[in-house]
Amino acid sequence: MMKELSQDFLNEMKELLSENDYSEYINTLDNNYYRGIRINTLKCSVDIAKGNLDFPLSETPFCSEGFYIPFDVEGLGNLPLHRAGGFYAQEPSAMSAVTILDVHKGDRVLDLCAAPGGKSTQIAADLDGSGLLWSNEIVKSRANILLSNIERMGITNAVVSSCHPDKLCRALGGFFDKILVDAPCSGEGMFRRDENARDEWTAEHSHSCADRQLAVLDSASGALKDGGTLVYSTCTFSKYENEDVIERFLDTHRDFELVDCGVSFGRRTLDGKAVRIYPMDGGEGHFAAKLKKSGELTPNSNNFYPIKTPEIEAAFKLYDELFLSRCFGERFELVGDKLLLLPNAEIPALHGLSVIRAGVLFGEVKKNRIEPCHALFMAAKKSQLRSFVDLQSGDKRLEAFFRGEEIGIDSGLSGFTAVLADGLTVGFGKAVDGVLKNKYPKGLRG
Repeated sequence: MMKELSQDFLNEMKELLSENDYSEYINTLDNNYYRGIRINTLKCSVDIAKGNLDFPLSETPFCSEGFYIPFDVEGLGNLPLHRAGGFYAQEPSAMSAVTILDVHKGDRVLDLCAAPGGKSTQIAADLDGSGLLWSNEIVKSRANILLSNIERMGITNAVVSSCHPDKLCRALGGFFDKILVDAPCSGEGMFRRDENARDEWTAEHSHSCADRQLAVLDSASGALKDGGTLVYSTCTFSKYENEDVIERFLDTHRDFELVDCGVSFGRRTLDGKAVRIYPMDGGEGHFAAKLKKSGELTPNSNNFYPIKTPEIEAAFKLYDELFLSRCFGERFELVGDKLLLLPNAEIPALHGLSVIRAGVLFGEVKKNRIEPCHALFMAAKKSQLRSFVDLQSGDKRLEAFFRGEEIGIDSGLSGFTAVLADGLTVGFGKAVDGVLKNKYPKGLRG
């Protein structure tokens, strides 16, 4: 592997590390990379997840819900717990940036470069259904993957967009309490797990990344409230893309200061305030710096004005038939034939910001009825459901459901009925005379 690495890159690493640490880093390149999962506390507890997984978990230092998993574990995506949104497969040190961001309930948080969604879903778990998460990804195909993960993890208080960062942040000036800029980078920290990143690396590419990163960081600064917090992170070692970007930003933004990350993991840089993570520290490469904007934070408003239309009145009726309470709020909005349940937090005007989804997709209006959607049930807990069938891992009916087949159920069930795997919602169907007609999305079947 040594021969595949650019000499320019090796020289860069020699400058960053002591002689002993450099040798240790080189030795890690022939080892297996770290694999991990993060338990999604919106859907289940750590104890429940441990009880439903047949491989060992060991704690990471980067996140209290993050765990290392054995390198040889296969088929994570097909596990019922994964389909239910009970966990997210995530490289362990990638969890560090959100830990440093220190999200609190009620915060308005922008994840500006969000796909595929690992950090956004971690932020959402910290918000615990309160406040607002705005997840943006400029590449539309990647934004759709982001949305899929937002839905799978049962997140109800998110806006997902595919907008240029500068346009988005100009429109949302001074709106957010906290912003994460997990900037696209040269990917040096992923060399152990991504051969393409290693093969495509050049010093010129690293320097061009730094210019783009600075531009994104500059855009993000305008969307942050006075007194707000911004975390800049990358999965690269490059000083050009990390320390130099922060120093260049601070040179032109006197209303920001670098503050201590407040964590014990990793190695300190930038006067001991920012954090670097190497494979020797328990994760693949990562960097994070925490910036504070001068001024005082203002409290958030949650005021909104309900809209009433015949379609929305019908939606409330179905809402009460499906759930024991109006667990996702009462803020309906009809967009075309789609009914959305918007987050309870204050939301700015969405027009012109390439918004793909706001809140939970409740259902679709069809002729004389409303058809509920998969995302609605994925956001629900067992205790909130009026009608459900709870299947256990290994039940042939659960495997059949994931394939899109009809399954046999209790003949006492009727109408739209949630399907649970080991107590966690994985989808729904329509119960008729002891048979559940499958509504599991075709794109997820298999």
